Amino acid sequence: MGLWLTKLYDALSSFGEEDPSKIIMLGLDNAGKTTILYKLKLNEVVSSIPTLGFNVETVTPCKGVTFTVWDVGGQDRIRQLWRHYYSGAEGLVYVVDSTDTQRLSEAKEELFGILNSPEMPVSCPVVIIANKRDMPNARKASEIIDAMDLRTLRNRKWHIQSSCATTGEGLYEAVTELGRLVKEYKRHQT
Repeated sequence: MGLWLTKLYDALSSFGEEDPSKIIMLGLDNAGKTTILYKLKLNEVVSSIPTLGFNVETVTPCKGVTFTVWDVGGQDRIRQLWRHYYSGAEGLVYVVDSTDTQRLSEAKEELFGILNSPEMPVSCPVVIIANKRDMPNARKASEIIDAMDLRTLRNRKWHIQSSCATTGEGLYEAVTELGRLVKEYKRHQT
């Protein structure tokens, strides 16, 4: 566990001494967004019920490293409200349940809807977290790339990372890449 916290510290240090970066975490319901958020915030697995609104947490694992994560509920009736959170986003974490093959096309449709929304900053980077990789029948990241046509994302930087939110496996790599992409995005915005 100590090694995981050290890796997380190193990854988040890439955000530097800047103002907090606004990161939006979206995905279909039951993908694991809230579990990921609180694993990053508290390094604990918290019991959660479906998020009916949003959770906002400022994560500061050490001095000078801060970012704000907006975890917005993924139920169908809430998704129409997502666009209200896009303004000022400097990064998008899109969480996919890698075991829910029945809903991958729905996840794809929602992701592309987000990215094509006029409210979403045009070149805002995306990190797709293929969660629940520890479960039987979990799809590999390469299979999710194909199923969701991610290679067609031409005008924005993106990365996909398999993970297990309950153990933290893969989250270090996702946050490291998120830090790098957000830093690059911010450089090009000034």
